[in-house]
Amino acid sequence: MIRPSFLLPCLALTVSGFTHAENWPEWRGESGQGLSAARGLPETWSETSGVAWKTELPGRGHSTPVIWGEQIWMTTAVEKAASAAEAERRLKSNTGDQPVTVLESVSLRALCVDKTTGKLLHDVELLNVKEPQWVHQLNSYASPSPIIEEGRLYAHFGSFGTACLDTTTQQVLWQNQEVQIMHENGPGSTPVLWEDLLIIHFDGSDQQFIAAFNKKDGKLVWKTKRTGELRENPQQRKAYGTPLVVTMQGKPVVVSPAADWVYGYEPATGKELWKLPYGELGFSMSVRPVADAERVYFSTCFGKSQVMALRYAGVETPEIAWRNNRNAPKMCSPVVTGDLLFYVDDGGIVSCVDALTGESYYRERLGGKFSASPILADHKLYFASREGVVTVIPATKEFKILSQNTLDGGIMASPVAVDGALYLRTDKALYRIGK
Repeated sequence: MIRPSFLLPCLALTVSGFTHAENWPEWRGESGQGLSAARGLPETWSETSGVAWKTELPGRGHSTPVIWGEQIWMTTAVEKAASAAEAERRLKSNTGDQPVTVLESVSLRALCVDKTTGKLLHDVELLNVKEPQWVHQLNSYASPSPIIEEGRLYAHFGSFGTACLDTTTQQVLWQNQEVQIMHENGPGSTPVLWEDLLIIHFDGSDQQFIAAFNKKDGKLVWKTKRTGELRENPQQRKAYGTPLVVTMQGKPVVVSPAADWVYGYEPATGKELWKLPYGELGFSMSVRPVADAERVYFSTCFGKSQVMALRYAGVETPEIAWRNNRNAPKMCSPVVTGDLLFYVDDGGIVSCVDALTGESYYRERLGGKFSASPILADHKLYFASREGVVTVIPATKEFKILSQNTLDGGIMASPVAVDGALYLRTDKALYRIGK
């Protein structure tokens, strides 16, 4: 059975379209687009005010928490550092120039926190990896966000493996460590759940493809190689994006941005339906597209960064509607609501543009650096910075800072809004803000 929370119909996607908000099943919420139906959310808070609870978290991870009922789940990594001599030996094959973390081993784990009390209920090892690939120092070994549904948690760690956990018994039901690529900077792509398939990007410096696992047993169902021509530099072949399933011409299509190209695939089979070039260098794609009833929007990230809109309504193959190369984000996914598209670049410049034309309404500085993707809730946008500051602005053409709220610790995970409360994961703890 198709879960409507992951299949976007050709209807205007607005927050008013949601009927409940008790669950947050994946990285960007029920819609996959950073939209929440929560109301009465707090607008101001601090480390000492407005915090319902704060729970210290073991290990290190950037994955966004997911919520089902009274359980909050997220992933983390408990690291054992490699010696300096071992790190030097292994890095001889590194083709990049970025600062990286090298480990002797890593324990990849799932954490469960009680939504009401904040008590840490479970800490379960899903996978244990010896001599894992290095990751960028800004990244973590547990950055892709898990997916949750009734009784099941699906956790993906790139080439380190994918696992399924029974959320009632805390038993690991299956593991798959067969699919391997060279990430260079560590994993970043989050899976998408469509029917019985976990659809995942694998865009490494060595090989690039999209694949689907059976959610029941973790076995590979299909694997499709990227067909677009890429640059010779291996660092410009990789990507870390997450797909979005959109209904086009009455059929589901996996919209899948990668290095230099965006693709459309048939989700059941992996058949390539179409592809479009960016026209400019675009790689290390770290965002997830968003969509409305007519267009899909995303950033091409590193290289010649640009925000692109693809018009898909009424055409067999999507076509480029507009481009905007001003302050395009490299890591943060956008939010679309009505005829407005919002996004923030890594340096803290927030933009509001006309979703139909790309015309700019404003570009303003929030301050700080950003990796987390914003959410829209209660007609407000929440932007969380690496410095631990959450800026709240109205979802209108007119820019105004409603509040800026600081917590101890930086934020890489995206905010979550459920049932009148915000959940914020810092590099140290998980917070419930509000009632």
